[in-house]
This record gives sequence, structure tokens and C-alpha cells, in this order.
Amino acid sequence: MTKKITKESLVNFGLLTLSSLLIVLGTWLFKYPNNFTFGGITGLSIVLSKALGVSASSLNLIMNIILIVIGIIVLGRDFAGKTIYVCVLSTVGISIMDKLFPILEPLTNEPMLEFIFAVGVPGVASAILFNMDASSGGTDIAAMIVQKYSTLEIGSAIFVVDLIIAVSAFFVFDFQTGLFSITGLLAKTLVIDSAIENFNLCKYFTIVTTNPAPICEYIQQSLHRSATIYKAEGAYSHKEKSVILAVMKRSQAVRLRRHVKTVDPSAFIMITNSSEIIGKGFRGFN
Repeated sequence: MTKKITKESLVNFGLLTLSSLLIVLGTWLFKYPNNFTFGGITGLSIVLSKALGVSASSLNLIMNIILIVIGIIVLGRDFAGKTIYVCVLSTVGISIMDKLFPILEPLTNEPMLEFIFAVGVPGVASAILFNMDASSGGTDIAAMIVQKYSTLEIGSAIFVVDLIIAVSAFFVFDFQTGLFSITGLLAKTLVIDSAIENFNLCKYFTIVTTNPAPICEYIQQSLHRSATIYKAEGAYSHKEKSVILAVMKRSQAVRLRRHVKTVDPSAFIMITNSSEIIGKGFRGFN
């Protein structure tokens, strides 16, 4: 049990660190040089930096500290521990890169190319964090609070929270930057929701067979999953059949499908995608 917990903790630590590095790279390389303000504390810090003449990285740090305190009060300590780690690592990382290797202009002459990376890289990082019940700090904390007390998905909650920040780019910068910012915010919400759905995607099997024993044994012994089995009758043949219900990760689903066709070529298999599985071995089991 101890080894399992230790391995899971190391994986979580690695994912948190990877997400932090992606946020640093996406912000430092693509957001700051192009003044992209898709919302979030990084977007707000870009706007205020232009308006007040203060370092964007310094504003980013101050505002993150304030929102983390609010997050601890509303969302609890477990959330706070992960978020503080990511927030400190990403904020300090951005500050260090901004001071040691300042980028005063975009890396390329292709704003659309940089726009795609400015949306995609931090968006995937945020999706990884939200999937772990953590965040990168900033207005992501406010979005998680909105999600907790509403029926909104996390992507929609981010859109609601960050819309004003994105709109402000029209007034602080220029019309083109404002359009990029609004489009980026819309794209960011889609990237986060789509990425989270794909992270949690599972395969739901309904198997109608006359030979259930080797299939159930394979599910339990080789895939380390469980299944539900019940008796049924064919409407045409009136022969007794067994119906097996099981849920697998995508990699396991490929193996199960091959095994079923090997032990019972006449089996009838229905495979359905599902991104919301709650129970033992999946999300939401206590």
C-alpha cells in the first residue's frame, strides 16, 4: 500500500512540475512578447503593466498571493498545497526568465502561429492541473470557486471570470490585440474542456456472449478490473446468453476487444466512450 501511495505521489509531483514548466514557457515565450491577454493573472498583469508601467512578473506574483489565500479559505488545504507549489514554481520561473532572458519582441513574424502556442501550451497545462483538482493560481482559483457553486464546466467558468480582462486589451493595446485576446480566451476554454474530457476518456463494454467465463477471468486477472454479468435470452434464437458490463481505460480496451474475439468470435460487442466514470478504480471514489 505504501509503495502504491509513493508511486502515485511521485506521478502527481511530476505532473505538477511539468504543468508549471509549460505555463512558464507558454507565458514567457508567447504571451508576454505579443501582449496576448486571454484572461488570467498573466493577462491582467500584462494589461496593468502597460497601464501602470510596472513589471508584469511582479504584478503577477502579488496578485497570485492574494488569490491563493482566498483559495485556501474556500477550496481547502489539499487544493492549496498543489496550487501553491505550481503557482510559486511558475511565477518564480516567469520572473527569472523575464529578468535573465527578456524577450522584447515576438519570436517570429507570424502572430497566428504564436497565438496557437500561446493558447495551446498553457491550456494543456491548466487542463492537467484541473484534472488533479489543482490550478495554476490566479483567476483559475476564482474559476474553480465559480464551478464549485454553479453548474458550469471549468472551461465555461474560466470564460466568465476572464472575459473582462480579455476585453480590456481593446482599450490598453490595439484592436488587433483585443481580437486575438477574445479569440484566445474562447480557444482556451475549448482546449481545457476537450483536454480534460480526453484525459478521463474510458471505454464502456457491453458484451453479449455464450462463453463468459474466460472473458471475466481475463478482465479480473490480466486487466485487474471487475465486471457485472447477468443472464439474457436472444430474441431471435431464444438461446440463453450472458451479458458482461465492464469499463476500461483506452489501452485496456484494445486488449479486451482482442481477447473477446479470440475466445468467442461470435460474441456481440458494443463499445461506448465515457469521460465520467465514478467508482472504485476511477474518479470520485472515497
